[in-house]
Amino acid sequence: MRDIGVLQIDSVNVFSRSHYMPMFSRLGAYDTALLDNLIFSADGDYVEYWAHVATLIPIADWSLWGFRMAANRAKYGEGAGGWVSENAATMQWVRDELAARGPLRPAEIEDDAHQGARGPWWDWNRVKRALEYMFLFGEVAVAGRRGFERRYGLAQQVIPAQHLTAPPSRADAIRELMGRALASYGVATTADLADYYRVSIADATRALADLRDGGVALPVHVEGWTRGGKHVLAWRHRDAIAARNVPPAALLTPFDPLVWFRDRAARLYDFEYRIEIYTPAPKRQFGYYSLPILADGDVVGRVDLKADRSRSTLLVQSAWWEDATSARHTEAVAAELRLAARWQGLETISVSTWGSATNDLHGALHGAARH
Repeated sequence: MRDIGVLQIDSVNVFSRSHYMPMFSRLGAYDTALLDNLIFSADGDYVEYWAHVATLIPIADWSLWGFRMAANRAKYGEGAGGWVSENAATMQWVRDELAARGPLRPAEIEDDAHQGARGPWWDWNRVKRALEYMFLFGEVAVAGRRGFERRYGLAQQVIPAQHLTAPPSRADAIRELMGRALASYGVATTADLADYYRVSIADATRALADLRDGGVALPVHVEGWTRGGKHVLAWRHRDAIAARNVPPAALLTPFDPLVWFRDRAARLYDFEYRIEIYTPAPKRQFGYYSLPILADGDVVGRVDLKADRSRSTLLVQSAWWEDATSARHTEAVAAELRLAARWQGLETISVSTWGSATNDLHGALHGAARH
């Protein structure tokens, strides 16, 4: 978690929720309850905020995000003339409910601010929207989840007092974040780093100039990173080192920092990716929620997995090699699929016939069924 910095949260659970996947990719079949205890427990070290998109951040960093909370309030808050100002009564009702009752799920809060007394009618969507705005403003924080449903509390009910300090200046905060992003990536372009914590290119450029002057960010050229025939300026963190070892194969979530910025994935791995969840099934090219396959330091394929828990079976819905040479990784990828099934507590594997890698993987997965 310290190395990655943030974990992106995603609701899709066809195989595994996205925030569990980066640890599986790096560590293998770990106990997800350990991660839950770290990131979701009341006294855990992490909390949710809009740092990349919806992500888990160190709870100690709450004040570091004051610049984004202030920007969100300026854009959407009481003075912006939008939904928040038009629904001031709902906003206040939600504040009062949380102050009186502590952290709550949205469904536990009745919006009867216009009723004068509790009644049978309440507008769940309005309550939920109020909570989401208050979350963006840093007025409330996520106090945990029940299943995948958030519980919200006032920030002072969730964030320890020592972390509710005056935020650093906007420039200082962004410089700190760009330094962390560069430490996580090792080598990256300005655009890569700006995307990591979703800051503007202009802000990232100013922060990197300061980090260069401080000896943290070293300007470099990377072979093959060109635009218009010229090298793209890149940065190397002064402490970056080459990986000690590279796994034979690893399955990645589409929201792993290795590939979540599609421009970087294309530049590093010649890997073009788009999520096809919202593409009608007959028009999908690779599958509903395909996972990139990393092998020996390169993205060599993608596999669409589904955990069929009723049959205790890992379904390989489709599998594809990126090029004709990728099949040499068949045994390593098959071993990773076996590990994925065990991690999810699934007893068998079944492989479809859709995709250039399915026959290879079925042959290597001795005893696997077909569907």
